[in-house]
Order: sequence, then C-alpha cells, then structure tokens
Amino acid sequence: MNAITQDAPLRQERELHINWTEAGPFVALVALLAIGFLINSDFLSATNLANVIARSAFIAIIAVGATFVISSGGLDLSVGSMAAFITGVMIMLMNRMAPEWGVWAIPAGMAVALLVGLACGLFNGLIITVGKIEPFIATLGTMGIFRSLITYMSDGGTIPIDASLRNAYRPVYFGTVGGVPIPILVSLAVAAVGAFILYRMKYGRRCAAVGANEDVARYSGISVIKTRTIAYMVQGVCVAIAAICYVPRLGAATPTTGLLWELQVITAVVIGGTVLRGGKGRIWGTLAGAVVLELIANLMVLSDLVSEYLVGAVQGAIIIIAMLVQRLSKK
Repeated sequence: MNAITQDAPLRQERELHINWTEAGPFVALVALLAIGFLINSDFLSATNLANVIARSAFIAIIAVGATFVISSGGLDLSVGSMAAFITGVMIMLMNRMAPEWGVWAIPAGMAVALLVGLACGLFNGLIITVGKIEPFIATLGTMGIFRSLITYMSDGGTIPIDASLRNAYRPVYFGTVGGVPIPILVSLAVAAVGAFILYRMKYGRRCAAVGANEDVARYSGISVIKTRTIAYMVQGVCVAIAAICYVPRLGAATPTTGLLWELQVITAVVIGGTVLRGGKGRIWGTLAGAVVLELIANLMVLSDLVSEYLVGAVQGAIIIIAMLVQRLSKK
C-alpha cells in the first residue's frame, strides 16, 4: 500500500511533465501572436494571418523534406538553388508547350517539375551516400551548380511564364478552397503525408535509426545508403511542390529565386525541435517553425522597431540560439 502511495506522486509528475522541446515552437507561435496584437491590432486580422501563413507555405513544404534529411543525419544546402532551377525548367517547358497544348501545358509542367525535383534529390543523395562526400560539401557544390544553371538558362535575366498561361495558373497561389489559400492547404497536406511516413511507417523508423547511429543501424540490417538517398529524394520532391506553388506569385524564374531559402528551411527545422545531428524529426514542429519565421518578418515590417532589411540577420541569430538551446537541453 505504501509503495502504491509513493508511486502516485511520481506518476502525477510524469503526467504533468511537459516536453518543452516539442512544445517550444507552438509556445513561441502563441507568444508571437500575442506580441503582434499588442504592437498592431491589425496583426491578428484574418487577411494578415492568411497572407503570412501563405507566404510561409513554400518554406514549410521544403522544410518537411529537410526534416527527413536532417533526421537521417544529412544536410541540404542546395534547396534554394534547386527551387530556382526547377522553376526555370518548368516555365520553359510550359512556354514551349503552350501554343499546342494550351492550359494543359500547366499540369504537364507540374509533372516535369516533380520528376526534375526527384532527379535532383537523387543526384544529391548518390553523391553523398555512394560518393561518400560530406553532405555539407556535396550540397554546397550542387547549390552552385543549380544556381549557375538557372543563371545560364535565363541568360542572367528572367524566364517569365507565357501570358496565355498566367490567368489559368494564378489560382494555384491566389486561389482559395473554403476561404483557405491553396498554398496553406498544400503545405498541410505535405506535412500530413510526411508525418504519416515519419511516424507510422518503417521507413520513418529507419530514417531516425540511421541518423541516431549509422553503425548500429547498419548492424541491424538497415541499408544506410538506401535510407539516406530516399531522404534526399523526398527533399527534392518537396522542393518541386514548393516551386509549383511559387510560380504564380512572381510569374517568372530568375537567378535570385529561392535565395537564402536554405537558411530559412534549416532554421524552421531546428526551431521545430528536430535535432540537427540527426536521430529525431518533428514534422508538425517544423511547420510551426516556418510560420514563426514568417510571423517575425511580418512583425518587423509592421512594428518599424527593426529594419526589414535585417530579417536575414534575425533568422541567423534564431538558428544560433536554437542550437544553443538544444545543446543546453542535451546537457
């Protein structure tokens, strides 16, 4: 009886224990919403929040793929350049097909974008796994390759989408379903599929096992090469989905498309609670992290307390702080 009585407080303590690593991004989200409302009452308007979340959708979608890569012990610095390259290929193909195919050039271009993204992810994955090159170095190299390719394709200028396709393509970014912008719905769908794969399927467990300890995973019969390569392929597909949603926003591909997206993506993943050294991924935390980044940028514009030109500096500071928090929590 005494043992049961003694164990009761321990059980209550465990039930009341909050995992701040998992709850952190959502607490930060609520705090930012409260701060934003105090600074500017229009911050919580439905229009502003819809615009903010829609703008964060591109980073959120790519960050879902990055969660797989990072949880498997990898890293991808090429996502921004890859997005620009995929966007350029997609627009050029649609423009060439438009005279004969009409609006059907759009779904054809989307399909090609997904294939190109898959190929780019496979390219990164094989260089790292089969070529045994460090992810940082490998993706730094492919970042330069993809950025140079889009610069060459555009001749240093822009690749605008054909005028006959613009109105038909606009709803992909500017359209809504039940009042919710389509990019938000797409990002939620991608996150839901990513969460199912990472949390419910064998591949998700293998991904975490490889990231936690590569040698132990190999001795357990897990193919490290296959697992990591698939993670980079998932990343490539996510970049392609983001590019498909992004095209109507600017209507063109340029050498600066996706510039510094890799910083935002990694920051969103780290804010979301995914450990940068690998072993564990948090999809919904990543989604919250992407929204947090966009809310901070929006606050900087609305408040005039900090110049909007310092958004990159703030994001850089955030990822350093997040890494310090992870290091301290580990200790």
